[in-house]
Amino acid sequence: MALVIILSVFNGFDNLVSSLINSFNPDLKVILASGKTFIPSYDTLNMVRNIPGVYDLSTALEDRALVHYDEQQTIAVVKGVSNNYGNVTGIDSMVVEGYFDPSAEEEPLALIGRGIRIYLNVMILSPRQMVFYVPRRTGSVTFDAARALNRKYITVSGVFSIEQDYDLKYIIVPLSYAGELFDYKNGEVNMLEVKLEKNANSSRIKEKIQELLGERFIVQDRYQQNEIFFKTMKAEKWAIFLILIFILIVASFNIIGTLTMLMIEKKKDMLTLSNMGADTRLIRRIFLFEGWMVSASGAVAGTIVGLLVCWLQEKFELISLQNSGTFIIDAYPVSIVATDVAATFFAVLLIGFIAAWYPVRFFTRKHIADIREE
Repeated sequence: MALVIILSVFNGFDNLVSSLINSFNPDLKVILASGKTFIPSYDTLNMVRNIPGVYDLSTALEDRALVHYDEQQTIAVVKGVSNNYGNVTGIDSMVVEGYFDPSAEEEPLALIGRGIRIYLNVMILSPRQMVFYVPRRTGSVTFDAARALNRKYITVSGVFSIEQDYDLKYIIVPLSYAGELFDYKNGEVNMLEVKLEKNANSSRIKEKIQELLGERFIVQDRYQQNEIFFKTMKAEKWAIFLILIFILIVASFNIIGTLTMLMIEKKKDMLTLSNMGADTRLIRRIFLFEGWMVSASGAVAGTIVGLLVCWLQEKFELISLQNSGTFIIDAYPVSIVATDVAATFFAVLLIGFIAAWYPVRFFTRKHIADIREE
């Protein structure tokens, strides 16, 4: 029961965090295999857009900058995005305060992560603007900060909240503004972001884009964009599973003790069976079946109860998170995965079988020999 519940809750958090990250990352991202920026041609962009299954395409330019606001400062990744960025990602659904409009013509606006907002104590839509400092890419070497650094101001119009690493890292600005800030003024970008149609074959479209663009570019799906994160989540899940299995192995010593005591109590019955012609193998099978019945009944009952608890939590949100007002969810998320339930069930049966086999194999030999001597 504990295995089913804990793994289901872990899957729930895994799916939740994955969905939040996927709201920031596109379905497919195209980056350079080597180098920093490139100038996408109009024909190339149109060919990618015309691939069946591609919904939309946007360009982006990102780099690091020193961010200064009031008396606070930090290093952040400033990401310039095109006007259709909201069509390619789900960033609009992650805006928790204010708004973001990369196509605003009156003045450029910035969307910042909640972590940066808290760290710098930024006021939304305040006359006090945020300042970016970036080393100039061109010009002579100088120790004069005014000449060595690009400095640009921007008004913060909104705050997004996705996940701590993103909230403390990213600031989103219009693409033209980022080009001027980083001294890329010829339409240079360092990534293409592709949104796919619903139920589109991601692998097939990825191969087509890779074939179209050639070896100069790398096309990444969502797993590859966050490979370390997904591998870490998977490793943590299996670590939890193994820890709980170890606890189950320790608990299975109860079966060993129970069967040992049972064989001691049933000496007369074993003598009766032996006199009736039962051999050692048959007597062992009886006790082995007895031990396996204990573990099998526990596995069935625990699985049913665990699934019931998960269903009740998913349906009625019985157990809530503490201080849930600061989270995007109010209760522990649950996601039941059939393979996890099956793995748990068969692991319990296997451990139960071994726990029953050990005492039967090594203790019946002595008891049956003693009985026959008597």
